[in-house]
Amino acid sequence: MLNDESMFAKTLERNLIKKYRKSIWVKFTRAVKTYALIQEQDKIMVCISGGKDSFLLAKCIQELQRHGQIAFTAEYVVMDPGYREDNLASIQKNANQMNIPIRFFSTEIFDIVAGIEESPCYLCARMRRGHLYAKAQELGCNKIALGHHFDDVVETILMNMLYGGQIKTMLPKLHSKNFKGMELIRPLSFIKEEDIKHFWTFHGSEFLQCGCRFTECSPDEQKISKRREMKELVSHLRKLNPLMDQNIFHSMENIRLDTVVAYHKKGEFHHFLDEYDQRE
Repeated sequence: MLNDESMFAKTLERNLIKKYRKSIWVKFTRAVKTYALIQEQDKIMVCISGGKDSFLLAKCIQELQRHGQIAFTAEYVVMDPGYREDNLASIQKNANQMNIPIRFFSTEIFDIVAGIEESPCYLCARMRRGHLYAKAQELGCNKIALGHHFDDVVETILMNMLYGGQIKTMLPKLHSKNFKGMELIRPLSFIKEEDIKHFWTFHGSEFLQCGCRFTECSPDEQKISKRREMKELVSHLRKLNPLMDQNIFHSMENIRLDTVVAYHKKGEFHHFLDEYDQRE
């Protein structure tokens, strides 16, 4: 007889494939196919932060392993940068309920950045990424899967335009510059955040919101973040036009270089005047 945790996991898996097929499962598999994210014999390290996005990613990867046509393996890994004990317990509890075989590994990132006054979040993010790549290499994985979703991509595009003065997106996959043979993939790129929230709300699940011990007690600091500003902007744009976010997302697939003043490619700068006279 199945226990409560097994029953809950089975319900999640069934609803993922059936009830939320259109909003989540089909978009997940379409991203995997469209961007060739997973190939035969891949060994993927699925990174679980403890939040709603990474846990959905883990369940999608699990279901693809069971029902997909591609033979690959996966390791479900949680990096502990210095979480409180109750946060770690929350992550383990959710993993048990969802039947996700997670493994923790500890770092001292929070302790290291605790004394940094200038850009501690930037340093923390860089250190996290480095530790994840190193762990994936240690486990013999050739890919790292992260839970960035559709809204993350749209917000990144806007942030780069409005604050960076550049056209730049969050790619669905990219090669590591420092770890040869390693790729980072983002299989949730087509899935909207509101659909992820709806999925977990329907199942009554609660997740770690922010495990950072420097910001979790400071809502004002989170509120003024650039990422929060972009979320609010996207929300406003959707009210003006429900397709606005889709148009921003697909604009990165429809760049007309003949109408661009300048662009960079492989470290080289190109200007429209370089070939202007040849276009007559």
